[in-house]
Amino acid sequence: MTTVSPTPDTTPLGTPQAGAHQDPPPSMRLRELAFGAAVAGAVRAAARLGVADALGETPASAAELALVVDADPASLRRLLRALCCYGIFSETTDGAFVHTDMSRLLREDDPHSLRYISLWCTEPWTWEVWPRLDDAVRSGTSVFPETFGKGFFEYLHQDAGESAQVFNRAMTTSSVQSAQDVADLLDLTGVTSVADIGGGQGHVLASLLEKHPSVRGTLLDLPGVVARADARLRDGGRLADRVRIVPGDCREDIPFEVDLYIIKNILEWDDESTRRTLRNVVAAARPGARVVIIENLVDDTPSMRFTTAMDLLLLLNVGGAKHTRESLVGRMSEAGLRVGEIHPVNAYLHAFECVVP
Repeated sequence: MTTVSPTPDTTPLGTPQAGAHQDPPPSMRLRELAFGAAVAGAVRAAARLGVADALGETPASAAELALVVDADPASLRRLLRALCCYGIFSETTDGAFVHTDMSRLLREDDPHSLRYISLWCTEPWTWEVWPRLDDAVRSGTSVFPETFGKGFFEYLHQDAGESAQVFNRAMTTSSVQSAQDVADLLDLTGVTSVADIGGGQGHVLASLLEKHPSVRGTLLDLPGVVARADARLRDGGRLADRVRIVPGDCREDIPFEVDLYIIKNILEWDDESTRRTLRNVVAAARPGARVVIIENLVDDTPSMRFTTAMDLLLLLNVGGAKHTRESLVGRMSEAGLRVGEIHPVNAYLHAFECVVP
Protein backbone atom coordinates (compact mmCIF):
# COMPACT_ATOMS: atom_id res chain seq x y z
CA MET A 1 0.00 0.00 0.00
CA THR A 2 1.17 3.52 -0.84
CA THR A 3 2.08 5.62 2.17
CA VAL A 4 0.97 9.24 2.38
CA SER A 5 3.82 11.53 3.46
CA PRO A 6 2.98 15.16 2.66
CA THR A 7 5.50 17.86 3.42
CA PRO A 8 3.72 20.12 5.96
CA ASP A 9 4.64 19.28 9.52
CA THR A 10 2.80 20.84 12.46
CA THR A 11 2.65 20.16 16.15
CA PRO A 12 -0.03 17.62 17.18
CA LEU A 13 -2.77 18.66 19.52
CA GLY A 14 -3.17 16.76 22.74
CA THR A 15 -5.49 13.77 22.79
CA PRO A 16 -8.35 14.11 23.62
CA GLN A 17 -8.85 17.47 21.90
CA ALA A 18 -8.19 20.67 23.83
CA GLY A 19 -11.14 21.54 26.03
CA ALA A 20 -12.35 17.94 26.38
CA HIS A 21 -12.95 16.72 29.93
CA GLN A 22 -10.13 14.48 31.07
CA ASP A 23 -12.24 13.02 33.90
CA PRO A 24 -15.89 12.84 32.82
CA PRO A 25 -18.56 12.47 35.50
CA PRO A 26 -19.96 8.98 36.17
CA SER A 27 -23.06 9.60 34.06
CA MET A 28 -20.96 10.46 31.00
CA ARG A 29 -18.47 7.66 31.64
CA LEU A 30 -21.30 5.11 31.73
CA ARG A 31 -22.65 6.52 28.47
CA GLU A 32 -19.20 6.11 26.93
CA LEU A 33 -18.94 2.53 28.14
CA ALA A 34 -22.41 1.69 26.84
CA PHE A 35 -21.20 2.90 23.44
CA GLY A 36 -18.11 0.70 23.68
CA ALA A 37 -19.13 -1.17 20.54
CA ALA A 38 -18.52 2.03 18.60
CA VAL A 39 -14.91 2.11 19.79
CA ALA A 40 -14.35 -1.54 18.90
CA GLY A 41 -16.02 -0.97 15.55
CA ALA A 42 -13.83 2.07 14.86
CA VAL A 43 -10.64 0.14 15.65
CA ARG A 44 -11.80 -2.68 13.37
CA ALA A 45 -12.64 -0.28 10.57
CA ALA A 46 -9.23 1.41 10.80
CA ALA A 47 -7.50 -1.99 10.73
CA ARG A 48 -9.51 -3.24 7.76
CA LEU A 49 -9.07 -0.02 5.80
CA GLY A 50 -5.32 0.05 6.49
CA VAL A 51 -5.36 3.65 7.68
CA ALA A 52 -2.32 3.22 9.93
CA ASP A 53 -0.35 1.67 7.06
CA ALA A 54 -1.32 4.57 4.79
CA LEU A 55 -0.20 7.26 7.22
CA GLY A 56 3.48 8.10 7.02
CA GLU A 57 5.76 9.99 9.36
CA THR A 58 4.38 13.43 8.51
CA PRO A 59 0.83 14.72 8.92
CA ALA A 60 -1.81 13.84 6.33
CA SER A 61 -5.35 15.07 5.89
CA ALA A 62 -8.36 12.80 5.85
CA ALA A 63 -8.79 13.59 2.14
CA GLU A 64 -5.22 12.51 1.37
CA LEU A 65 -5.61 9.30 3.36
CA ALA A 66 -8.98 8.61 1.77
CA LEU A 67 -7.35 8.52 -1.67
CA VAL A 68 -4.99 5.78 -0.49
CA VAL A 69 -7.48 3.60 1.39
CA ASP A 70 -10.36 4.15 -1.06
CA ALA A 71 -12.77 5.77 1.40
CA ASP A 72 -15.14 8.71 1.53
CA PRO A 73 -13.08 11.65 2.88
CA ALA A 74 -15.78 13.07 5.16
CA SER A 75 -16.60 9.66 6.65
CA LEU A 76 -12.93 8.85 7.14
CA ARG A 77 -12.47 12.13 8.99
CA ARG A 78 -15.36 11.17 11.30
CA LEU A 79 -13.71 7.80 11.97
CA LEU A 80 -10.34 9.40 12.71
CA ARG A 81 -11.94 12.02 14.97
CA ALA A 82 -13.52 9.25 17.06
CA LEU A 83 -10.26 7.32 17.28
CA CYS A 84 -8.34 10.45 18.33
CA CYS A 85 -10.56 10.64 21.44
CA TYR A 86 -8.92 7.39 22.62
CA GLY A 87 -5.35 8.20 21.67
CA ILE A 88 -5.47 6.21 18.42
CA PHE A 89 -4.09 8.83 15.99
CA SER A 90 -3.90 12.52 16.87
CA GLU A 91 -5.08 15.62 15.00
CA THR A 92 -2.83 18.62 14.35
CA THR A 93 -3.82 22.27 14.69
CA ASP A 94 -4.44 22.53 10.95
CA GLY A 95 -6.70 19.44 10.80
CA ALA A 96 -4.22 16.80 9.62
CA PHE A 97 -3.61 13.48 11.36
CA VAL A 98 -0.44 11.94 12.80
CA HIS A 99 0.52 8.69 14.45
CA THR A 100 0.47 7.95 18.16
CA ASP A 101 2.02 4.98 19.97
CA MET A 102 -1.30 3.15 19.70
CA SER A 103 -2.02 3.89 16.05
CA ARG A 104 1.39 2.51 15.09
CA LEU A 105 0.32 -0.82 16.62
CA LEU A 106 -2.32 -1.09 13.89
CA ARG A 107 0.38 -1.07 11.21
CA GLU A 108 1.06 -4.42 9.56
CA ASP A 109 4.83 -3.82 9.60
CA ASP A 110 5.16 -2.81 13.26
CA PRO A 111 7.15 -5.46 15.20
CA HIS A 112 4.58 -5.22 18.01
CA SER A 113 1.59 -5.04 15.69
CA LEU A 114 -1.84 -5.70 17.18
CA ARG A 115 -3.65 -5.44 13.86
CA TYR A 116 -4.72 -9.09 13.73
CA ILE A 117 -5.51 -9.23 17.43
CA SER A 118 -7.76 -6.21 16.94
CA LEU A 119 -9.48 -7.90 14.00
CA TRP A 120 -9.85 -11.17 15.89
CA CYS A 121 -11.54 -9.54 18.87
CA THR A 122 -14.04 -7.84 16.55
CA GLU A 123 -14.79 -10.61 14.03
CA PRO A 124 -18.41 -10.80 12.78
CA TRP A 125 -19.34 -13.71 15.06
CA THR A 126 -18.41 -11.66 18.14
CA TRP A 127 -21.22 -9.21 17.37
CA GLU A 128 -23.65 -12.14 17.46
CA VAL A 129 -22.63 -13.55 20.86
CA TRP A 130 -21.92 -10.44 22.97
CA PRO A 131 -25.63 -9.50 23.15
CA ARG A 132 -26.25 -12.93 24.69
CA LEU A 133 -23.79 -12.53 27.56
CA ASP A 134 -26.67 -12.46 30.05
CA ASP A 135 -27.75 -15.90 28.78
CA ALA A 136 -24.22 -17.24 29.26
CA VAL A 137 -24.02 -15.76 32.76
CA ARG A 138 -27.36 -17.36 33.67
CA SER A 139 -26.41 -20.79 32.32
CA GLY A 140 -22.66 -20.74 32.95
CA THR A 141 -22.11 -22.23 29.49
CA SER A 142 -21.26 -21.16 25.94
CA VAL A 143 -24.04 -19.67 23.83
CA PHE A 144 -22.19 -20.46 20.60
CA PRO A 145 -23.79 -23.82 19.70
CA GLU A 146 -27.29 -22.43 20.22
CA THR A 147 -26.49 -19.29 18.24
CA PHE A 148 -24.74 -20.91 15.28
CA GLY A 149 -25.92 -24.53 15.41
CA LYS A 150 -22.44 -25.97 15.99
CA GLY A 151 -19.38 -25.63 18.19
CA PHE A 152 -17.02 -22.69 17.91
CA PHE A 153 -14.06 -24.32 16.15
CA GLU A 154 -16.34 -26.39 13.91
CA TYR A 155 -18.09 -23.18 12.84
CA LEU A 156 -14.81 -21.34 12.39
CA HIS A 157 -13.31 -23.88 10.02
CA GLN A 158 -16.49 -24.88 8.17
CA ASP A 159 -18.40 -21.62 7.83
CA ALA A 160 -16.03 -18.71 8.51
CA GLY A 161 -12.85 -19.23 6.51
CA GLU A 162 -11.77 -15.60 6.62
CA SER A 163 -12.28 -15.49 10.38
CA ALA A 164 -10.25 -18.71 10.74
CA GLN A 165 -7.39 -17.07 8.86
CA VAL A 166 -7.60 -14.00 11.10
CA PHE A 167 -7.54 -16.31 14.15
CA ASN A 168 -4.42 -18.08 12.88
CA ARG A 169 -2.67 -14.78 12.13
CA ALA A 170 -3.64 -13.35 15.52
CA MET A 171 -2.41 -16.40 17.44
CA THR A 172 0.81 -16.51 15.43
CA THR A 173 1.46 -12.80 16.00
CA SER A 174 0.82 -13.12 19.73
CA SER A 175 3.03 -16.19 20.02
CA VAL A 176 5.91 -14.65 18.09
CA GLN A 177 5.79 -11.47 20.17
CA SER A 178 5.82 -13.29 23.52
CA ALA A 179 8.27 -16.04 22.53
CA GLN A 180 11.37 -13.96 23.12
CA ASP A 181 10.02 -12.75 26.48
CA VAL A 182 9.66 -16.37 27.56
CA ALA A 183 13.12 -17.29 26.27
CA ASP A 184 14.66 -14.33 28.11
CA LEU A 185 12.90 -15.27 31.36
CA LEU A 186 13.55 -18.99 31.64
CA ASP A 187 16.76 -20.28 33.18
CA LEU A 188 17.70 -23.52 31.39
CA THR A 189 20.72 -24.34 33.55
CA GLY A 190 20.97 -28.13 33.71
CA VAL A 191 18.23 -28.63 31.10
CA THR A 192 19.11 -30.77 28.09
CA SER A 193 15.59 -31.36 26.74
CA VAL A 194 12.47 -29.19 26.64
CA ALA A 195 8.95 -29.77 25.31
CA ASP A 196 6.30 -27.21 24.37
CA ILE A 197 2.94 -28.85 25.15
CA GLY A 198 0.13 -27.59 22.95
CA GLY A 199 2.82 -25.28 21.58
CA GLY A 200 1.10 -24.27 18.35
CA GLN A 201 3.65 -23.60 15.63
CA GLY A 202 6.54 -23.74 18.08
CA HIS A 203 7.67 -20.11 18.26
CA VAL A 204 8.49 -20.35 21.99
CA LEU A 205 10.40 -23.59 21.43
CA ALA A 206 12.36 -22.11 18.52
CA SER A 207 13.33 -19.06 20.57
CA LEU A 208 14.55 -21.26 23.42
CA LEU A 209 16.58 -23.52 21.13
CA GLU A 210 18.20 -20.54 19.42
CA LYS A 211 19.26 -19.15 22.78
CA HIS A 212 20.47 -22.54 24.12
CA PRO A 213 22.42 -24.44 21.41
CA SER A 214 22.94 -27.57 23.54
CA VAL A 215 19.24 -28.13 24.29
CA ARG A 216 16.97 -30.46 22.30
CA GLY A 217 13.26 -29.77 21.86
CA THR A 218 9.89 -31.45 21.29
CA LEU A 219 6.76 -29.77 19.92
CA LEU A 220 3.39 -31.40 20.68
CA ASP A 221 0.11 -30.17 19.22
CA LEU A 222 -2.75 -31.34 17.03
CA PRO A 223 -1.71 -32.72 13.60
CA GLY A 224 -3.17 -29.81 11.64
CA VAL A 225 -1.34 -27.34 13.87
CA VAL A 226 2.16 -28.86 13.83
CA ALA A 227 1.87 -29.30 10.07
CA ARG A 228 2.31 -25.51 9.97
CA ALA A 229 5.21 -25.45 12.44
CA ASP A 230 7.77 -22.66 12.41
CA ALA A 231 10.06 -23.13 9.41
CA ARG A 232 13.07 -23.21 11.74
CA LEU A 233 11.77 -26.47 13.23
CA ARG A 234 10.69 -28.32 10.09
CA ASP A 235 12.88 -30.45 7.82
CA GLY A 236 15.59 -28.27 6.36
CA GLY A 237 15.20 -25.62 9.06
CA ARG A 238 18.24 -24.49 11.00
CA LEU A 239 16.95 -26.08 14.24
CA ALA A 240 15.44 -29.24 12.73
CA ASP A 241 18.29 -31.53 13.80
CA ARG A 242 17.52 -30.75 17.46
CA VAL A 243 13.72 -31.04 17.24
CA ARG A 244 11.09 -33.74 17.12
CA ILE A 245 7.57 -32.76 16.12
CA VAL A 246 4.89 -34.95 17.69
CA PRO A 247 1.30 -34.74 16.41
CA GLY A 248 -1.11 -35.42 19.27
CA ASP A 249 -3.59 -34.17 21.84
CA CYS A 250 -2.14 -33.30 25.23
CA ARG A 251 -5.56 -33.96 26.78
CA GLU A 252 -5.23 -37.59 25.72
CA ASP A 253 -1.53 -38.45 26.13
CA ILE A 254 1.98 -37.01 26.40
CA PRO A 255 4.26 -39.80 25.15
CA PHE A 256 7.75 -38.62 26.13
CA GLU A 257 10.05 -37.62 28.99
CA VAL A 258 11.99 -34.34 29.02
CA ASP A 259 13.69 -32.16 31.61
CA LEU A 260 11.33 -29.20 31.15
CA TYR A 261 7.70 -29.04 30.04
CA ILE A 262 6.24 -25.68 28.96
CA ILE A 263 2.47 -25.14 28.87
CA LYS A 264 1.50 -21.71 27.55
CA ASN A 265 -2.00 -20.26 27.22
CA ILE A 266 -3.84 -23.55 26.70
CA LEU A 267 -5.40 -24.12 30.14
CA GLU A 268 -8.47 -22.06 29.26
CA TRP A 269 -10.78 -24.92 28.34
CA ASP A 270 -13.27 -26.57 30.64
CA ASP A 271 -11.89 -27.73 33.98
CA GLU A 272 -11.86 -31.40 33.02
CA SER A 273 -9.66 -30.79 29.97
CA THR A 274 -7.29 -28.71 32.07
CA ARG A 275 -7.10 -31.41 34.75
CA ARG A 276 -6.46 -34.15 32.17
CA THR A 277 -3.64 -32.18 30.55
CA LEU A 278 -1.89 -31.53 33.85
CA ARG A 279 -2.34 -35.15 34.96
CA ASN A 280 -0.85 -36.33 31.67
CA VAL A 281 2.22 -34.15 32.19
CA VAL A 282 2.74 -35.55 35.68
CA ALA A 283 2.25 -39.11 34.42
CA ALA A 284 4.76 -38.63 31.60
CA ALA A 285 7.48 -36.79 33.54
CA ARG A 286 10.24 -38.24 35.63
CA PRO A 287 10.51 -37.10 39.28
CA GLY A 288 12.28 -33.76 39.49
CA ALA A 289 11.25 -32.60 36.02
CA ARG A 290 10.33 -28.92 35.73
CA VAL A 291 6.95 -27.74 34.49
CA VAL A 292 6.49 -24.06 33.60
CA ILE A 293 2.90 -22.93 33.07
CA ILE A 294 2.40 -19.55 31.43
CA GLU A 295 -1.01 -17.86 31.46
CA ASN A 296 -2.95 -14.60 31.43
CA LEU A 297 -4.55 -13.98 34.82
CA VAL A 298 -7.81 -12.19 35.57
CA ASP A 299 -6.37 -10.88 38.83
CA ASP A 300 -3.25 -9.47 37.18
CA THR A 301 -3.83 -5.75 37.81
CA PRO A 302 -1.85 -4.22 34.88
CA SER A 303 -3.91 -6.12 32.29
CA MET A 304 -7.20 -6.78 34.07
CA ARG A 305 -9.37 -4.87 31.61
CA PHE A 306 -8.00 -6.98 28.78
CA THR A 307 -7.96 -10.34 30.53
CA THR A 308 -11.40 -9.99 32.11
CA ALA A 309 -12.81 -9.12 28.67
CA MET A 310 -11.10 -12.17 27.17
CA ASP A 311 -12.46 -14.24 30.05
CA LEU A 312 -16.02 -13.24 29.13
CA LEU A 313 -15.38 -13.96 25.44
CA LEU A 314 -14.14 -17.44 26.36
CA LEU A 315 -17.36 -18.02 28.30
CA LEU A 316 -19.36 -17.04 25.23
CA ASN A 317 -17.53 -18.97 22.53
CA VAL A 318 -16.16 -22.17 24.12
CA GLY A 319 -17.36 -22.10 27.73
CA GLY A 320 -13.77 -21.63 28.93
CA ALA A 321 -12.28 -19.26 31.50
CA LYS A 322 -9.12 -17.37 32.34
CA HIS A 323 -7.54 -18.25 35.68
CA THR A 324 -6.82 -16.40 38.87
CA ARG A 325 -3.57 -17.18 40.66
CA GLU A 326 -5.55 -19.18 43.19
CA SER A 327 -7.49 -21.24 40.66
CA LEU A 328 -4.40 -22.05 38.60
CA VAL A 329 -2.32 -23.03 41.63
CA GLY A 330 -5.25 -25.17 42.75
CA ARG A 331 -5.34 -27.07 39.43
CA MET A 332 -1.58 -27.61 39.54
CA SER A 333 -1.64 -28.88 43.09
CA GLU A 334 -4.57 -31.21 42.38
CA ALA A 335 -2.56 -32.73 39.51
CA GLY A 336 0.32 -33.45 41.89
CA LEU A 337 2.69 -30.64 40.89
CA ARG A 338 4.74 -28.83 43.51
CA VAL A 339 4.29 -25.12 42.80
CA GLY A 340 7.22 -22.77 43.31
CA GLU A 341 7.84 -19.17 42.29
CA ILE A 342 5.60 -17.08 40.03
CA HIS A 343 7.32 -14.63 37.67
CA PRO A 344 5.89 -11.92 35.38
CA VAL A 345 6.80 -12.62 31.75
CA ASN A 346 5.53 -9.30 30.39
CA ALA A 347 2.60 -6.95 31.01
CA TYR A 348 -0.02 -9.67 30.52
CA LEU A 349 1.62 -13.07 31.17
CA HIS A 350 2.88 -14.86 34.29
CA ALA A 351 5.03 -17.98 34.54
CA PHE A 352 4.39 -20.54 37.30
CA GLU A 353 7.43 -22.66 38.13
CA CYS A 354 6.53 -26.21 39.16
CA VAL A 355 8.32 -29.48 39.85
CA VAL A 356 7.12 -33.07 39.50
CA PRO A 357 7.64 -34.74 42.91
